[in-house]
Amino acid sequence: MPKIGMEPVRRKALVDAALRVIGDQGTLAVTMSEIARTAGVSPALAHHYFGSKDQLLIATIRSLLGKLRDDAISAMKAATTPREQVSALIRVSFRADQFAPETVAAWLAFYSEAQRSEEVRRLLVIYARRLRSNLLAGLRTLCAADDAERIAEGTAAMIDGLYIRQSLKSAPISIEASIALTEDYVNAHLKAGGGDYPSPRV
Repeated sequence: MPKIGMEPVRRKALVDAALRVIGDQGTLAVTMSEIARTAGVSPALAHHYFGSKDQLLIATIRSLLGKLRDDAISAMKAATTPREQVSALIRVSFRADQFAPETVAAWLAFYSEAQRSEEVRRLLVIYARRLRSNLLAGLRTLCAADDAERIAEGTAAMIDGLYIRQSLKSAPISIEASIALTEDYVNAHLKAGGGDYPSPRV
């Protein structure tokens, strides 16, 4: 019988455990028993809280995206200029917790699952649209509308591409190098469009 008041704690423990197990194995082909064991609860309790592994996986993706959204909102609020907003979003995308090997592996597993699961695909499309919209919020005041659209798309593609590069164990790339490469891309395209707004020093 689940203890009263423990549900939020155990649900979070199961979501965190799912992320670790998926990241460690690099696949969504994990079992509820493996996740429950990592969380320190019984498989029966895991099923009680989430019903099925698929529902737990969706909750895990929502948790990952929710953390990224909250970090992005906080970073954008702290920025004082549009260019700082763009840089803040880039830094958030490569935070240590988001760029950790197990988190990167989990992201790749979720993208693979999106080819089969409409709900996973929908969540990742929401993430992509949110990132693009947040980038555009800063870029539209720095360059022409068409240029802003193109730079936002390119920046988002660079972020996704650097995550894929990070998953290659033989060619990992540091957080600092990933940020610098993305900032160089933004700076070069802003300058080509007639503006010159270098990334703020941090």
